[in-house]
Amino acid sequence: MPPMAILVGTASWTDKTLIDSGKFYPSDCKTPEGRLRYYSQQFPMVEVDASYYAIPAPTTAQLWAERTPEGFTFNVKAFRLFTGHQTDPKVLEKDIREALPPSDKKMLYYRDTPREILDELWRRFRLSLEPLAANDKLTAVHFQFAPWVINDRDGIAHVMECVDRMQGQQLTVEFRNQVWFDDAHRARTLEFQREMGVAHTIVDAPQVGHNSVPAVWDITNTRLALVRLHGRNHATWNIKGKSASDRFNYDYTEGELKELVPRLTELDRRVGMVQVVFNNNYEDQGQRNGHALMKLLHQT
Repeated sequence: MPPMAILVGTASWTDKTLIDSGKFYPSDCKTPEGRLRYYSQQFPMVEVDASYYAIPAPTTAQLWAERTPEGFTFNVKAFRLFTGHQTDPKVLEKDIREALPPSDKKMLYYRDTPREILDELWRRFRLSLEPLAANDKLTAVHFQFAPWVINDRDGIAHVMECVDRMQGQQLTVEFRNQVWFDDAHRARTLEFQREMGVAHTIVDAPQVGHNSVPAVWDITNTRLALVRLHGRNHATWNIKGKSASDRFNYDYTEGELKELVPRLTELDRRVGMVQVVFNNNYEDQGQRNGHALMKLLHQT
């Protein structure tokens, strides 16, 4: 039987509660370089979440490539403006901010952004990926669409535009609105993703409202399947005014991780690579759960 191509990692390696906890990094591991080097000795992949909050500089991505070993790979989360989320103009570079038309709105949305500025932002985002791609360390760009990007004409058109803007890159798509995967739309959503060539994201998350989607264990791309584990904390999923670490505060039990193993091995038979990303990022929960899952997978 050939070895499994199941890569396990976490969403980010620099969360504040992770670093402050002192539970994962050695006490002498205090620099960004040291942390990434240590992390990449523990896991074969990571999801870059900083790119969701602001477009990274290509020089930063080059450092990521240089500080990780051969065979290590990154997923890069798409910039939040592109996925329909409200965006504070302060995270944009100075020349972009100055080019924005006057507005009394505090937040910027994709639909309100002038086309020429969108073109430049997309250009800079693609440029930021080049060092990882050039070093063969970029697996996918992850698009986690906002809950208000729904399965209607506008929502479908926006997803199609993102795919078109990112031609040449493998994309993974995660929806955050139930309507994409209700009984009336599930099959068509999967077929739409197949037509677009994107990899469907299988999510494990609390089912507590319209922004919770069920775990649909299917594939839309034979090259890659992505599983993102957000935890199962019903009480905090929609909590307001808290950090991501508070929202995704959940420690998977060994039993819950064992339940994932047969599903993951079945995915492994169907695609070239399976990636499992732990997004339960309070302190070292994701790292501990990731190590535990890797151990279970190696026992199969």
